[in-house]
Amino acid sequence: MAPTDCKITHYDTAMTMIEVGSLRFITDPLFDESGTDYHHGPIHLHKTSKPLVTPDQIGAVDAVLLSHDQHADNLDHGGRAFLPQASTVLTTPEGASRLGGNARPLSSWQKIDIVGRDGFKVTITALPAQHGPDGTQEATGPVTGFLLEWAGQKHGGLYISGD
Repeated sequence: MAPTDCKITHYDTAMTMIEVGSLRFITDPLFDESGTDYHHGPIHLHKTSKPLVTPDQIGAVDAVLLSHDQHADNLDHGGRAFLPQASTVLTTPEGASRLGGNARPLSSWQKIDIVGRDGFKVTITALPAQHGPDGTQEATGPVTGFLLEWAGQKHGGLYISGD
């Protein structure tokens, strides 16, 4: 892979591995087994598929790009347990305050540079996002999207919608 190439591997729901240059990112990690139940207020989810990859198979990542932490189809129990393996977790300010640890809050339009050991840099911008139709934000909670940009990119930025 050339230093500016990008490899994207989709695993589950919103969980995707993004490898660019020497850096590795994962979005919305999900690792729970089939049959797991989740309850979020009046919403009940039942996971019907097994994970396609384990945390050990993923290995270390430079950053988790977490659109939001409050729904199990974007961050399940296994995903929460995985977060400390990342150098940093980028998420909403509300999510970072709930998660603590290596979670870093990003407000809309805020930028952060993630730099690899070899000096390769990806600039990540938090973008406004909406989880559902107008009027549902109070029920669904805050969510963020991400724009990834790096030197030598062939087709502009890589946009992660945030669910």
